[in-house]
Amino acid sequence: MRINVGKTARRMPLGKTAMSIDLNDLRNLPVSEKLRIVELLWDDIGAADEPIVLQPWQRDETKRRSGELKADPSISIDRLELWRRVNG
Repeated sequence: MRINVGKTARRMPLGKTAMSIDLNDLRNLPVSEKLRIVELLWDDIGAADEPIVLQPWQRDETKRRSGELKADPSISIDRLELWRRVNG
């Protein structure tokens, strides 16, 4: 995969194919289209068979949040409350 940022580009492995993405084009998309792309990518990642490798800081943050929730379960919210907050 080739990601173009202005005049610079860096190569990233992506299976056996390569594609070119101009980040400026992505930046110029409306938010709704950006969200659609994120949803498609998220679904694709979820369907992948390869393991997700966490960085040490991500693992540390996961442990911190888990410990916080175990120490005070009252800070959790249910799905209805989550959507109430999202929708305002």
